Amino acid sequence: MKKLKIYLDSCCFNRPFDDLSQDKVRFECEAVLAILKNCDDGVWSVFKSDILDDEIDRIINSFKKLKVLMLYSSASMHIEINGQIITRAKELQHKINIKPFDALHLASAEYGDADIFLTTDKKFLNRATESDSKIKIANPAVWLMEVMFNG
Repeated sequence: MKKLKIYLDSCCFNRPFDDLSQDKVRFECEAVLAILKNCDDGVWSVFKSDILDDEIDRIINSFKKLKVLMLYSSASMHIEINGQIITRAKELQHKINIKPFDALHLASAEYGDADIFLTTDKKFLNRATESDSKIKIANPAVWLMEVMFNG
């Protein structure tokens, strides 16, 4: 059986350190942690990327950065930025009106041939699902529930 390849954007890696007083945020946090545990256990694989590296480097709070890096250590495959990713990111940015980093994440996931792209950013998720991307794009909590109940 082929191991599922997952790309989580930086919102996902940061979610466990957000304010968990809202049910939605707490559910997303638990989903991200469960997904990463499955990656640590070898059930699935998760990507690192130059774009994720850069965004994590930009976290100002050193304690939070350390915690995010601990989660990020679950990632086992690395996607290096290249001209093909940059070109595709520019195309996505203009086609579906998304931010440059979001476009670079999605283009990186496509280049790495991810099976699923996960984000907690609702605005990006809505726009990305309208793109011509061949990768499934979903919220981690919604996706994990689908996987758990639909096999």
